[in-house]
Amino acid sequence: MERASASLDKVIGDALHRVRSGDSAVLAWPLACGSKVADRTRAVRFSQGVLYVEVADPGWRRELMSLAARYLAAINKYTRERVERIEFVVSK
Repeated sequence: MERASASLDKVIGDALHRVRSGDSAVLAWPLACGSKVADRTRAVRFSQGVLYVEVADPGWRRELMSLAARYLAAINKYTRERVERIEFVVSK
């Protein structure tokens, strides 16, 4: 099973390295955070090392900020450009 997971990670990483510059971080967000979080958030853009992710409210923002380091590590496994920081912004 571990070998299959590593193979899948490689396939996903290879695919995300082929997309337009800046898009790989946005596309990697659901992979990094998982489907339950992805259903309640939206990566909106990547600029100068920062991935901007919309969240529903300040409480959800605080919760996700505590997990940001974990998400950064996961995203950077897949992206072509290094994500330095995730900025969680409350949607309007």
